[in-house]
This record gives sequence, structure tokens and C-alpha cells, in this order.
Amino acid sequence: MPQHCLSQIKRHHARFGEPLRQHSRKAPLAAAYVQYSFPSQIAEVFEERQVYRIDHYLGKETVQNILVMRFANSIFEPLFNQKYVDHVQITVAEEEGVGTRAGYYEQAGALRDMVQNHILQLLAMVAMEPPRSLGADVIRDERLEVLRSLRPIEGDEIDANVVRAQYGPGFILGKPAPGYTEESGVAAASTTETYVALRVCIDNWRWAGVPFFLRTGKRLPKRASQISVHLKEVPPILFNADRDARLDPTILSIRIQPDEGFSLGINSKVPGPHVQIYPVKMDFHYGSTFGGTSPEAYERLLLDVIAGDATLFMRRDAVEAAWQWVMPILDRWAKNGRDGLATYPAGDWGPQAGEALIESTGRRWLAP
Repeated sequence: MPQHCLSQIKRHHARFGEPLRQHSRKAPLAAAYVQYSFPSQIAEVFEERQVYRIDHYLGKETVQNILVMRFANSIFEPLFNQKYVDHVQITVAEEEGVGTRAGYYEQAGALRDMVQNHILQLLAMVAMEPPRSLGADVIRDERLEVLRSLRPIEGDEIDANVVRAQYGPGFILGKPAPGYTEESGVAAASTTETYVALRVCIDNWRWAGVPFFLRTGKRLPKRASQISVHLKEVPPILFNADRDARLDPTILSIRIQPDEGFSLGINSKVPGPHVQIYPVKMDFHYGSTFGGTSPEAYERLLLDVIAGDATLFMRRDAVEAAWQWVMPILDRWAKNGRDGLATYPAGDWGPQAGEALIESTGRRWLAP
């Protein structure tokens, strides 16, 4: 909503004293939000309970199911902590390029467009503590605590824990694809990142020592959003005693799009007289189980706005906490210009530096 519109609403309210109803706004918010002028202007007109900041990822069926999966099934919640989880990966991959959004994307980039809102909210859903009730503010309080527990990434730590890159010319489905700076509306010397990978730590009791690897990018091989919780390996004895043939660790994969559902990878014995271990999946698909298609995320969120249910919406303090966490990264990039900006061919899974970020810890990205 432009500033002049807020001013008009404020004058109207002051003149006629009419009550103001709900106001919804789609994320991501403008960069000015970081300076806290925009939320202050909204607060002059609307009460916080009347503001619904829409992040459509929180309206996706699989994201809503994260809380049900964790807190309605006794098998999962006891495992979501540093004792059993080795690391967590969150991938949000986009096959398309910048398209017709160059004007917006040049001012945003992948960190603002995807990480600051969508991916950090997914992280908060996975890592939050059990809420004491299903009240909107109770759940949002727990999500906020995760954001406030994120270890700051500042100074030289940014270079060690964050990778940014820009897609160059390549191929998508066998067809030539232009590089980012060749797209219409993009400056030839643009430093806007189209890919980001981060190694993130949550400094609380539950997740101490567990790295969270986040990545997002445009012009990747496929469109897919996935959260994968990688459990620790079993001890190197019994079936895992062979150093040259270690067992695959158990992985819980939560598919947000396009094939909504989740799977649990386990090791099983191959039928026969000899003990041979083979990884298998227990797989759940929304489409095949419930039939039909899930409501669009915006449909669900707009219905919640009408009903006055704020559970799936970002509160001002959570948005500000996310901005405070990403701002040191954005500031350093602005200072460095093109220094440290890697490139990757369109159609690849990002730059080599993105692979090295996770491989340097003895792990690897799970392909969506």
C-alpha cells in the first residue's frame, strides 16, 4: 500500500471516527521496512490485530501439516532435537528465470525475495517448540523465538557461511536460456543475486550444534520446495560396521511443492538367505490419499483474513526479527559489489561454492 494511501485512510479515520477493519499485505515487504518507518505508519492507522501480512508459503497445505506431523504423532517430535538430528536442509528451487519481474527483482534479489520471508518461516515451523495451545499468538510467539535464536552472521562469517551467485547462459530442458544480465530490464553490470545458500545455526537448547542448510535459486533444473530432516547415523557396528558401505541415514523429507506429501527413508533387509541392506521409502502423497487438489495458498489465507484467524500470518515483531538477521548480509554485499558473486549456468543446481558450503562439513545436498 503506497504511503499516500495510508495518509488518506488516517485522515478519513480522524475525520469520521469509523472503525478500521482488517488490512492484508503480501510479503516480501519493501526495503524501507527495515528502517521501521513503514510499519510505524501502518501502526498509526491499524492495530496490529487488524494487519494480516500474507506469506503464501504459510498457506500451503504441506506447510500447515508440519505442526500436525510433529505434534500429533509421537514418533516424530521426540526426534526433533540435537540428540537425533544431524542437520536440516531447506531447498526452494525455481526453474524459471526472472521473466517479467526484472524491475522488482533488481531491487530485491534472492535473499530478500525468498530467504527473509518464505524460507525463514519454513525454518521456524520446523524448529519451533511445542505451543501450549493452537491460539494464533501462541503459535506465532514460538515461531518468533526461533527467529530470535538465529545465530547472527556478520563480518567475515558471512563469507564462510553464505554463498551468493547469479545465473549465466545455459540450457533448460535442452533449450538455450539467457543469463540473468541478458534478461530484459536487467542492468548489464547487475550485482543482484539469483541464488543463495546459507549455513545457519539456532542457538537454543533443542538445536544446539545442528546446522540448517538453506538454498534457493532461479534457473535451477526443476521447480521444487522441500524440507529434509537428516537423522544421525547409527553407530558403526552390526549392520553399519563396513567402512566402505555405510548405511544411508534416515531422512524425513517434506515436499511442499509440486508433489505435496512427505516420505521417510529407512533401511530394510532384501528378501533372501543373506543379510543385504537396502534403503526404502515410506511415501505419503496428498493427491493419492485424499484425492483432488489442495486449495490454493492464497484462497486459504484470504479465507483466514475474513475469519479473523491470524495463525498463518507474520506478526510485525517476526518480520522485523527476520530483517534484522539478514541486514548484515545485505550490507556486506552492497559494500563488496561483484566481489564474491559467483555464477552458475542456467539449468545447474547452483555454483560450485554452494556445493562446497555443505560438502565441507562431510554432507551433501539432497536432490529434490
